[in-house]
Amino acid sequence: MKNRSIANVTVSAIGLGAMPMSVAEHMPDEAQSIRTIHAALDAGITLIDTADAYTPTSDEVGHNERLVARALALWGGDRDAVLVATKGGHTRTPGDGWGLDGSPAYLRGACERSLKALGVEAIGLYQHHRPDPAVPYEESIGALRDLLDEGKILLAGISNADPAQIRQAHDILGGRLAGVQNEYSPRFRSSEPEIDVCAELGVAFLPWSPLGGIKSAAGLGDAHAAFNEVAAERGVSPQRVCLAWELARSPVVIPIPGSSRPESILDSAAAVDLTLTDAELARLG
Repeated sequence: MKNRSIANVTVSAIGLGAMPMSVAEHMPDEAQSIRTIHAALDAGITLIDTADAYTPTSDEVGHNERLVARALALWGGDRDAVLVATKGGHTRTPGDGWGLDGSPAYLRGACERSLKALGVEAIGLYQHHRPDPAVPYEESIGALRDLLDEGKILLAGISNADPAQIRQAHDILGGRLAGVQNEYSPRFRSSEPEIDVCAELGVAFLPWSPLGGIKSAAGLGDAHAAFNEVAAERGVSPQRVCLAWELARSPVVIPIPGSSRPESILDSAAAVDLTLTDAELARLG
């Protein structure tokens, strides 16, 4: 498995997004989820992304974090080599809706709950999930800074941020911003400026929904014909071509494709060994 870096931590160039394992309309049974996580780990993936808000119902906050923790506890490999990234700042509301709370008090409480759910003394990478318009951004990032200073989190990241917010967070954290997690895929390319800022600052960029999202990943090649064409010529899946295309975008990019089946994450992991030519990259745009 080829590697990339998040701050001073070396991780696999492809991560595992665990969200699909806790989304009610798509989630597999726990045994399959654990097999999927183990398949990823056995393939050399050392980055798992989760969040407290990844849960089938509003009554089960932390569901995905607890699932990841159980899978790691049952795995026979070196758990210390795995970086688990989680997020706080999204809330789940009655009726299984979504809300926001970026207040320092909420983020501190969410971090404490995530520590318990993951069964760790310090969270490897803790990310502010999404800016809350009701809370000044500097206050939310200040809470991350305090958690970092106190050793409750080892790395600090942000998600769904624009270029100005990336620079602001980098400054507030004293240059210690480790990662930015934004949506990026063939169907969602508007995060190009954020990738460029991350490359300038030496910050990892973790694309979420790198294959277009749960509902669109299977049809990626049909929606974007060039990916189907290159895949057919190479004898691989269009999803693998997509991840290789993202890896080629910048050395700071570390895609985190969501998976709920061992077969899908193994295909994604193989993208690290697919090097696209300049001509192929030009065709893909």
